[in-house]
Amino acid sequence: MSEATYNAVTPEIVSRLEQIVGAGNVVFDDAEALEPFSHDEIPDRHYRSMPEAVVRPGSADEICAIMKLANTERIPVTPRGAGSGLSGGAVPVHRGIVLSIERLNRVLEVDATNMVIVVEPGVVTSEINEHVESMGLFYAGYPMSLETCFIGGNVAENAGGAKAVKYGVTGRYVMGLEVVTPTGELIELGGKLAKDVTGYDLLGLMVGSEGTLGIFTKIILKLLPAPKATADLLCMFEHLDDAIRVVPGIIAESGVIPAAIEFMDRTACQEACRYLNETLPYEKAEAMLLITLDGAHADQVERDYDAVGQVCLDHGAMEVYVADNRTTSERLWRVRRNVAEAFSIKSPYQLGEDLVVPIAGIVDLVRGLAPIAERHGVEVPAFGHAGDGNVHIRITPPADWTEEQWRDEAPKIQNDLYDLAVGLGGHISGEHGIGHKRKGYLPRFLTPATIETMKTIKRAFDPNAILNPGKIFP
Repeated sequence: MSEATYNAVTPEIVSRLEQIVGAGNVVFDDAEALEPFSHDEIPDRHYRSMPEAVVRPGSADEICAIMKLANTERIPVTPRGAGSGLSGGAVPVHRGIVLSIERLNRVLEVDATNMVIVVEPGVVTSEINEHVESMGLFYAGYPMSLETCFIGGNVAENAGGAKAVKYGVTGRYVMGLEVVTPTGELIELGGKLAKDVTGYDLLGLMVGSEGTLGIFTKIILKLLPAPKATADLLCMFEHLDDAIRVVPGIIAESGVIPAAIEFMDRTACQEACRYLNETLPYEKAEAMLLITLDGAHADQVERDYDAVGQVCLDHGAMEVYVADNRTTSERLWRVRRNVAEAFSIKSPYQLGEDLVVPIAGIVDLVRGLAPIAERHGVEVPAFGHAGDGNVHIRITPPADWTEEQWRDEAPKIQNDLYDLAVGLGGHISGEHGIGHKRKGYLPRFLTPATIETMKTIKRAFDPNAILNPGKIFP
């Protein structure tokens, strides 16, 4: 569907939107107020696009009314959570309306008996565990931006994160959804049931659909018993190859499943430490692993970290440091969480990639980055979720590059990275999504028949292609 087939947001449409949500919840004809909704966390301004209007509904009924109006008038609608995404998924590439879920921010129910929590999509993800901590429960979904992202966005992207090694990604915990369709109908999928094969798995289809098939208004999440003990290991390796080679063997040789196995090369760690004015002993280490162990008993966690630490030492670790208290653990994790932020201040031009390969392929993936960096004259630091084969890459050009140089070289770098991933049986994104940033590369990873099947599903849900158009598909 071409941009020309969409209609503009007129003052008359704005008046009708104000009747639905109230005048104070509609932004129109105010460039300064609209600008924050023109981008997500992609640092490159190239991916930005200004909306014509922003609407902040406060209920499912209001979202239904907005979607019915937009569908009738052929106006594109882009759903938006906290705007913390890294694929341009919440960017209104066809302008129109941005529908912000920020007012839908209530915890509706904590059902400890069934071990579920019912929330609205605008709840900040970290607040979920704050609500259930006193009950000895926790929500195991753990995106790295958990203190800023909304749970609705996590479900839309099927967000992963550090703890996916042991606990899996967001979709494992989504038991039910209330969804507004692109045509304005309200549907309920799943519920509090531990098992349910009643009809097609539309619940699974919605998770990870990147806001292209429906807008979530209620989310039912599975909870788990909270681990009583936790510890982190910082394992320093003199040689990068040793660090990445040990990752597939940690579980197999120790018999322990860590909650997280995070990887940072020296460049990534160094920049994060500089940014935070932190000191870690990275000078002699080409790479580091940050490994989290948790469990029901402190003595078991101690045995587990002894076993995992020994595997790392047997495979070339110079030192293994143990952090068994919250303060020290937070110091380590703060470095890991701030790698991307540290590089973002080095250059106005950045390219963040999110490649995923089979776990055994992570060695060749990380090894293959250095030749790409050398060929293009850029930094390609690697960090991320080594335990599940998902590596983040923050491509950073020299500070003296012009925008013209960057625009010319960036697609070539992406092509080389994607060639590397394809050759290892990998995919274009492990957790950040396709959005509009990566849609042009999708045919390199999926067959035409697969893409056409997805498009058929999209047309069935959204016959006028008004919901988050310009995303996923080339």
